[in-house]
Amino acid sequence: MKAIVVREWGPPEVMTLEEVPTPAPGPKQVLVRVKAVGVNPVETYVRAGTYVRQPNLPYTPGSDLAGVAAAVGADVRSVEAGDRVYTHGTVGTGAYAEATLCDEAQVHPLPARLSFQQGAAIGTPYSTAWRALFLRARAQPAETVLVHGASGGVGTAVVQLARAHGMRIIATAGTERGLQLVREQGAHDVLNHREPDYLTRVAALTGGRGVDLVVEMLANVNLDRDLDLLALHGRVMVVGNRGRIEIDPRKIMSKDGAVLAMTMFNATAEEYRVMHAALAAGFESGTLTPVVGRELPLVDAPRAHVAVLEPGAYGKIVLLP
Repeated sequence: MKAIVVREWGPPEVMTLEEVPTPAPGPKQVLVRVKAVGVNPVETYVRAGTYVRQPNLPYTPGSDLAGVAAAVGADVRSVEAGDRVYTHGTVGTGAYAEATLCDEAQVHPLPARLSFQQGAAIGTPYSTAWRALFLRARAQPAETVLVHGASGGVGTAVVQLARAHGMRIIATAGTERGLQLVREQGAHDVLNHREPDYLTRVAALTGGRGVDLVVEMLANVNLDRDLDLLALHGRVMVVGNRGRIEIDPRKIMSKDGAVLAMTMFNATAEEYRVMHAALAAGFESGTLTPVVGRELPLVDAPRAHVAVLEPGAYGKIVLLP
């Protein structure tokens, strides 16, 4: 089978398409024939060698995919060969490949209403959105949330989940296309974060009260400004960050506020079980629908790693083996 292989840390071009052996499932494992792969920003940091957690070289990137279960190992009960599935992780082999191994607990049924491309947009984005909103930030119905950078894979998932949870949503994006997208996902108000002083509108939109929660995709740019937007007891949930920033802690103190943060590497098996049980209901009912913005062939993984970090995010980038 073919797979993207990284043999040294570096720029996107270190990823090459190679012929590798097809793995066989062991006990409690599933071999998935990959139909689509989701590309996440964290995979670019890992490939560059700058992330806090690094795999051993050589390795195949990726954790999110959708496809068909090709074979199952001993003691697998919830998956059968031929099932349409999506995953939130792999084991031993990565997702940027024609086939990969997963633990049974990482594999979930893909509803018939969703395409394989949409299935590849579930794993990290929706897990991150659900964990950020409900496990870390304890979001509640009737609260107002500002989704700062809402047009990408995680952002659209946050908007959909918050709307389904009965929250009021202010969402930002950087293009007219992105603004229209977040409106369609359920945002009540949208702001163009490329316009000067766009955040001055938040006061009017909240009656001067501020927002209960900010879900932040680019904390190294926005965190200090986010603190100005909080209502009393408000909190900022940091989901994405690409560098350092100076903040004034007095802004947090004056609101009895909080800055929270998370990484999916800290998620427990029990959290994943709960998250994907909740997400399954939304996918089956139609409340949640992943947005795919761009599709590229697997060989173009280097292009995808450039595109996923560019401004103007629009849904999920997926690779097609």
